[in-house]
Amino acid sequence: MKVCKFGGTSLASADQIKKVCDIVTSDPERRLVVVSAPGKEFDDDIKVTDLLINLAEAYLKTQNCDKELNQVVSRYQRIAEGLNLGDGIVKDIENNLKTRISLGYDHKEKFIDRMKAAGEDNSARLVAKYLRSLGYNAKYINPKDAGLYLSDEYGNARILPQSFKNLSKLRDMDGILIFPGFFGYSLSGEVVTFSRGGSDITGSILAAAIEADIYENFTDVNSVYAANPKLIKNPKAISVLTYREMRELAYAGFSVLHEETLAPVFRKGIPVNIRNTNNPESKGTIIATTRKITNGPVSGIAGTGGFLTINIHKYLMNREIGFVRKVLSILEEESVSFEHVPSGIDDISIILRKKHIDDDKVSRIMERIAHNLVVDSITIGYDLALVMVVGEGMMNSIGVAGRATTALAKGGVNIRMINQGSSEVSIMFGIDEKDLDAAIISLYDEFFDENNE
Repeated sequence: MKVCKFGGTSLASADQIKKVCDIVTSDPERRLVVVSAPGKEFDDDIKVTDLLINLAEAYLKTQNCDKELNQVVSRYQRIAEGLNLGDGIVKDIENNLKTRISLGYDHKEKFIDRMKAAGEDNSARLVAKYLRSLGYNAKYINPKDAGLYLSDEYGNARILPQSFKNLSKLRDMDGILIFPGFFGYSLSGEVVTFSRGGSDITGSILAAAIEADIYENFTDVNSVYAANPKLIKNPKAISVLTYREMRELAYAGFSVLHEETLAPVFRKGIPVNIRNTNNPESKGTIIATTRKITNGPVSGIAGTGGFLTINIHKYLMNREIGFVRKVLSILEEESVSFEHVPSGIDDISIILRKKHIDDDKVSRIMERIAHNLVVDSITIGYDLALVMVVGEGMMNSIGVAGRATTALAKGGVNIRMINQGSSEVSIMFGIDEKDLDAAIISLYDEFFDENNE
C-alpha cells in the first residue's frame, strides 16, 4: 500500500485534478491519497489558503467577509465546473465555509486555523466526489473521525503519539481514501494546523501509521536539485538522498519538502519518492536511510534568510558549570526555540528565526541573560542568512570546508560564523542576507562545476 500526497499546484485546476486522479487510479496500491488546497493556477493567481486567510482577517476586522467568501467559492466553482460535478458540491463548500465562520472564536489564531483548514478539507471532498463520478469507490476521510490528534499550537501544531495507532486502522478500509492534509484536531476538538506546507507532514504521518511501502510526494518538479533552479541554470538533479541530507536541505530553504516531513517516515524506515504530477513517468528523487556515495562529497547547497543572533561574551565562560543550560532555560521560559548555538571559549551565539520572536521578547531575553548570568557583554545581530553545504560524502573527504570558504571569498561573501555538526553531513555558514544568492551560486560553482572536480 502506498501513500501519495499531491501539492497545491497539482490541485490548482480541473485539468490538474484530472492528472492527479489518472495517477492515483493507474496503480491499485495508491489507496491513501493526501491532498493540499488548490494552489496557483498561473503566476499572478492567489492560493486558496491565502484567500482563506484574507477571509478570516476581513471577518476578524469588520465582521463582514462576503467579498472574500465569494472569491473562495468562485475558485472551487471553476474547478467543479471543469470536472462536470454540478452545483451541489459548490453549495456544500459554501455552506461548509459559512458554518466555520458562524462557530465563533475566543481568540484570533483559533479562528484563522479553522478557516485555513477549509482549503484542504474541501479539496478532499471535491476530489473524492470526482473519483466517484468516474465509477471508483472513493471516500473522503475526516481527520477527526480517523483520530489525527495534534497539539493545541495553532498554526504550528505537532502530532500526538496516540494518533499513529488511530490512523493505522485506515489500512483495513476499502477503496481509495482521500485525506485532507495540513490539519488535524486538538484533544478538545478544535481544528489545528501545521505550519504552512504542512500537507507534506500529514502524508508522512499516514505513511508511518499504516506502514506504507513508500510515501510518494507529488509536486511540480521532476526531482530535487542540487541548488535552487531559480538561481542556477539547469542545476544537477539528485536521484537519491538520505533522510539526513534532505532534512538539512529542507531546513535551509529547499521548498520541495516541508522541513518537518521526514521524522515519521525516518523512524519507520519508509522511503520517500519526490515525483512530478505533470511528468509522472519521471522517477524523481528517492529519500532513504542510506545511499552509495558516487557523486562527490556534496549533495546540495541551500540557504535561507530571516535569522537574528544574540551574542553573549563572558570571560571564563568555559569554567562556569551550567552556563549554557541557564541561557537555554531563559529561552524555554519565554517559549522561544533556538536554531543553532555556535560557541567559543568565552563566547556563545544563539541563532533564532525572526518570525518566531518579536522585538519586545528579544529585549526581555537579553535583559534577563545580562542580569541573571552577569555577562560582560550581550549584543544582537540582524539580517543573518544561513547557507548549508550538505552531503554524506563530506565525512570521508578532506578539504571540503576549505573549498567552501575559498569559494565564498571569491564570491565576495563575508562569513559571520561557521558551524559543523559532529555527523559531518553539513557545514553551516552564517552570512549577511544581502549576500545569500551570491553565496549559493559561488558554492554551487565550486562543488558542481565539472572543471572543479
